[in-house]
Amino acid sequence: MKEQIDNIIRVIDRANSRTITVFGDYCLDKYLYIDPARDEPSLETGLTAYQADRKALYPGAGGTIVNNLRSLGAKVRCVGLVGDDGEGYELLKSLERIGADTSLMVRSADIITNTYIKPMCKTQDGIYSEMNRLDIRNFSKMANNLQNKLLANLKKALNDSQGIMILEQFTECNGSVVTERTREELSLLAECYPEKFFCADSRGNAGRYRNMLIKCNHLELPRVYNNGKQDENCIVKQGMALLRENGRAVIVTLGENGAYVFEKRAMFHIPAFQVKGPLDIVGAGDATNAGMILGLTLGLTLPEAVLLGGCVASITIQQLGVTGTATIEQVRHRLMLLENDVNNA
Repeated sequence: MKEQIDNIIRVIDRANSRTITVFGDYCLDKYLYIDPARDEPSLETGLTAYQADRKALYPGAGGTIVNNLRSLGAKVRCVGLVGDDGEGYELLKSLERIGADTSLMVRSADIITNTYIKPMCKTQDGIYSEMNRLDIRNFSKMANNLQNKLLANLKKALNDSQGIMILEQFTECNGSVVTERTREELSLLAECYPEKFFCADSRGNAGRYRNMLIKCNHLELPRVYNNGKQDENCIVKQGMALLRENGRAVIVTLGENGAYVFEKRAMFHIPAFQVKGPLDIVGAGDATNAGMILGLTLGLTLPEAVLLGGCVASITIQQLGVTGTATIEQVRHRLMLLENDVNNA
C-alpha cells in the first residue's frame, strides 16, 4: 500500500499535462436553497409556496466528472448533447466557467437539456437537506443525425486526448447519448486506439462494451446477468465473467467497502478511505471516475488509479448540499494521512 500511495503522490502534480475527453450524458444540476421560515401559502391554490432565496448551478452527470478533472488540474474536452434552451445555456456556461473545452458539445433544438432540480430545505440547525428531486429528461429515441455529430466530434477529440471517459447515465435503450450504435462505435475506436485509455461507466449496459475498461458498482453489475444477488461471492464471479467477455479490465465499486479490480485473470481489492461525519454520496461514482481516468493517463497501474479515484470520492462526499470536487492539495493531504496510518499499523 505504501508504494502505491508514494506512486500517486509522485505523479499527481503532472495532472495539468493531461487532456481527457468526457463523452456521454451531461446534465445541469440546479440546487434551490429553501428556508421554511419564508414559506407562504399560494393565493391561487392554498398550497405552500416554497421560497428559494439562493440557487447554485453545477455541471452534472458527465459534467461532474469534468468538474473534478478540472479541479485536479487536467485539461478536459466535453463531447455531449444539450438542448437549445435556458438549461443548455446554463450547462455550457457552468462548464466554461471551470475552464472546460465545450467546442465539441452538440446543441439541438429537438431535445431538452437533461436537468436535475434539487430543492434543498434548511433545517433547524442550519444544514440543508435535499427534498424530492425534479428531473427534466429526454425519453425519445436519439436521432441519427445527432449520433453522427457526436461520433464525429469524439473522433476530433481523440487527437489530443490521452484518456476517454464514457458516461452512460440513463438506462433507457437508445434514449441518451450512448445508443446501441454508439456503443459499437466506441468499442471499435477503443480497439483502434489501444494506446489511449478508454473507460466506460454504465448503469444499465456494462456488459455491452468491448476493448475498454468497464466500471460499475455492486448494484449495477448483477443487472448484466439478470441476477439480483449482491453477495461477495456473486460479485466476484460476475466480475471475472465480465472480464472474460470485454477483454480489458473491470472495476466494481463497493461503497464504503472499497472496490474490486479484475485484470488479467487476477482480482485485487482496493480499500475505501474511511471518512466520518454527515456525508452526501451523490456524485461519488463520477468523482471516482475522474480520479481513476486521470491516474491511468499519468502512468499509474489500474489498482493505483482506482485508489486515487477512491481518494477523490472520499473528499467530495464530505461536501454537503453541493456537487463536490477535490483539489490536488486535498488529495495529497489525504494520501499522506493514509500513509501514516499504514506506517503505524
